[in-house]
Amino acid sequence: MTKIETQKLHTTELGKERILRNIGLTIEEVLVWCVQENYTAIEQRGKNWYVYSNDFALTINVKSHTIITAHKRKNYERLT
Repeated sequence: MTKIETQKLHTTELGKERILRNIGLTIEEVLVWCVQENYTAIEQRGKNWYVYSNDFALTINVKSHTIITAHKRKNYERLT
């Protein structure tokens, strides 16, 4: 499994707004979640990592470690 360098994770102001709006978590809560490795899968597609839990998915830029957005998962959608 890919290991995220959690000390490098960050987001932009727009990213914070999207995360809060889409899944109702603050960026601090998301960072704690990543550090605790509460995810079920990570996959890399192109320039992004897609990090999944049972409840939501994060999109993280591989090169910059920027958390771009987060979305609630519906019916535990499959990885594609």
